[in-house]
Amino acid sequence: MRPTIAISLAALAAACAHPGAPAAAPAAAGAPADFFPLAVGNEWTYVDETPALPADRRGVSRTVRIVSRDSDGYYHDSERGELRADPDCLHDRVRRLLCAPIEPGKGWSSVVSVSSTERYEIAAVGEKVTTPAGTFAGCVRVRAHNRAGPTTDYVNEITYAPRVGPVRIETFSVVKGAVTPQVRAVLRAYRVEAR
Repeated sequence: MRPTIAISLAALAAACAHPGAPAAAPAAAGAPADFFPLAVGNEWTYVDETPALPADRRGVSRTVRIVSRDSDGYYHDSERGELRADPDCLHDRVRRLLCAPIEPGKGWSSVVSVSSTERYEIAAVGEKVTTPAGTFAGCVRVRAHNRAGPTTDYVNEITYAPRVGPVRIETFSVVKGAVTPQVRAVLRAYRVEAR
């Protein structure tokens, strides 16, 4: 699974480790766009906490900035990602990244190529996440699965904070049931304007 602005913005990586929230959990208030403010000039800085990195490379930061908006309504970032928020979904040109209603268990899929379909689900709502940028309440965690073979899956989890955007990005490989963390990035700083 190739990460997008959500990973391109979330581009810190070039994709079930956590149990889902109980079905009785309430829906998160707001539309998908409320969890990823898109405006030219908005920026997010992530620190790489990838477990497999050598100690001298862990902690490197990367900033992603929205630099323009095209006539189709897509916002372009400094990592060549593109995002647009419609009333029902936040998406890039191939994937639907966060879709309404925002409630645990909500699922959808995106066909990214002839041989690849990503399956998404809202794994949790109302989470509290602490990063170097602060503590964020009311977060929504989205989990995406991509089957790479009969016994291998790639899992990508992005946690979005309301009015902030992605605050934590984690990818895992799952081979014959064994989960191996691959990438972990957390928000260090951000600057967002209202939509």
